[in-house]
Amino acid sequence: MAFPIISLDGIRYLGNRASAHMEVHDLLAETAQCQLPEMLRAGNAVRFDPDTLEQAHREGYDNCAWCIGGSTR
Repeated sequence: MAFPIISLDGIRYLGNRASAHMEVHDLLAETAQCQLPEMLRAGNAVRFDPDTLEQAHREGYDNCAWCIGGSTR
């Protein structure tokens, strides 16, 4: 289940819930192209419970082409 972000501490996978994106990002492989600061400022960032790529996929999030690769969009 996706939850709003309060802190990035202990989070590995971060979702962009903006309907145009619905991408999941790997904070351990973040690139400048991910534009995470913009996503956080816009209030579109969510975390997953459990904090796994599989959970993000179950919730309909696609891989970020830059930090995870294999995007289907």
